Order: sequence, then C-alpha cells, then structure tokens
Amino acid sequence: MDRIALSVIVPVYNERDSVESVINDLAAAVRDIEGGSEIIIVDDASTDGTGAILDRLGREGIKVLRHRMNRGYGAAITTGLHAASGEFVGITDADGTYPVGRFAEFLEIARHGSHDMVVGARTGDSVKVPLVRRPAKWVLGRLANYLTGRRIPDINSGMRIMKKSAIERFSRILPEGFSFTTTITLAMMTNAYSVEFVPIDYSARSGRSKIRPIRDTLNFLQLICRTSLYFRPLRVFLPLSLALVCLSILVVVVSGLFFEQIMDVTFGVTVMTAVMVLAIGLLADFIDKRMPL
Repeated sequence: MDRIALSVIVPVYNERDSVESVINDLAAAVRDIEGGSEIIIVDDASTDGTGAILDRLGREGIKVLRHRMNRGYGAAITTGLHAASGEFVGITDADGTYPVGRFAEFLEIARHGSHDMVVGARTGDSVKVPLVRRPAKWVLGRLANYLTGRRIPDINSGMRIMKKSAIERFSRILPEGFSFTTTITLAMMTNAYSVEFVPIDYSARSGRSKIRPIRDTLNFLQLICRTSLYFRPLRVFLPLSLALVCLSILVVVVSGLFFEQIMDVTFGVTVMTAVMVLAIGLLADFIDKRMPL
C-alpha cells in the first residue's frame, strides 16, 4: 500500500442530517494537502437512512466501510485504521461540531513540531459543550492531569491527528466505545510521546447525542484510573500508601488522647497495609518498565 500524508477517519452512526455537509467540507479542506490525503467513512450499522447518503459519497470517490452490526465508536475508528494508508491518521465526528477545515493546519503543526499527536482542544472562543457534561468533564480533566503529571486541556476531543505508527503500538488496549480518545491520550502522554493541543471552537451538534452522561462519565473515570495503573502505577499506589500511614498515626494520636489504651493492633494493621500497598505499586511499576507493549 502506497503511503500518503493523511488519512481522515469519520465514524458514523445515524447522522443523516449532517454527514454529507461535514464530508464535503472535509474533502475541500484536505484536497490540496502535500503528499496526498484520503477520507475513510466507517458506517457503524446506521439505521436512519445514513447508508443511502454514504452510498452516494462512495460513488464520488470517498472510501466507505461498513459494520454489519453496531460495534461502537472506537471499533469504527479501528476499522478505519486497518484501511488507512496515511503516515498520519486524523479522526473527527460526523455531527458538525468540529471545525474540519483545520486538518491541513494540524498536519503542518505536527510536521514542523515533530509531534506524534495534535489534538483540537475545545477551549476556543466559541465552545458549545452542554451544561450537563461540564462538571464531569472538569473533574475527569483534573484527575487525568494528576495521574499523568501533565496538563491536558481536553482529554477526549474527537478531532485530532496522530502518527499511525504510534496508534498501532497501543492497538491491543484501545477500547471499542467512546473511551477510545481518552485511552489514546493517556497512553501517549504517559509514554513520552510529543502531544500538542491546539484551541478550536466546538459547535452545537446536529441531531441527538449518543453520549449517556452518567454511565459514560463513570466509564471514563474507571478508564482513567485503569490506564494510569497500567502506565503510572505509583501515581495511584504511593498516595494511597501515604494516606494509610497518616491514618495509622492519627489512630495512635486519637486513641492516646481520648482512650485509656493506644489502639496498637489497629495501628499495626494499618501500617502493614500501607507497606503492602507500596510494595504492590513498586512491583507494578517494575513490571511496567520491563514489559513493552
């Protein structure tokens, strides 16, 4: 397969109201990219008539792939990755929320800055994030910043470009759902890849959102912790061990001041638990350093 500069993957599920205009704008934006480009649409078993629109786009030279059953956002991106021939792979949504005209700019930033990933951070002048999602987004962002040790302006933006070789390294841990973008962000930032965040605007979407606020927020929280345990275990185990040590000291002080006898057994159990937690963290960190993906 001949290598080109950029492959843009657009996962699609029931986006008949916006997909054609998004793809037309995207095609105009990447048409003149030096080194060549391609657009890959992955239809994740749409049921609202989107398929007929994609058939027409396919006849116009856009590559269209299809899932026979709905498998999820991440699975659609993975299907597109298998078919992509670009050195860099871009992703965006088909709901009209992202400024797809900036992909050529992203590619230039990646090339000139030798970045492995350029992310469109939804921190521009016009950002239409629903209010119900903002508190969870803020909490998850602060947690991700702590666990990675780096500032992440937007952990799960759906518009970015990445070196295909970098994504392939993490292919076996990438999930099939919406947490795909969160996982690849955490994986690359905890493994010393160069990641650049570029402010973008974010428009109100066309049609109904596929995000389930409560369930997906809990899934993202679990994912951040699990991925950090995978790549930065001491960021979790060391604070937990220190917290247990502080608790054991508090037990001694409180029992000595307010009770007739110091709670030495509770103190001993808590200290031993702290030591075991630290030992597990050190072992996990050792395994992480010894075993490449």
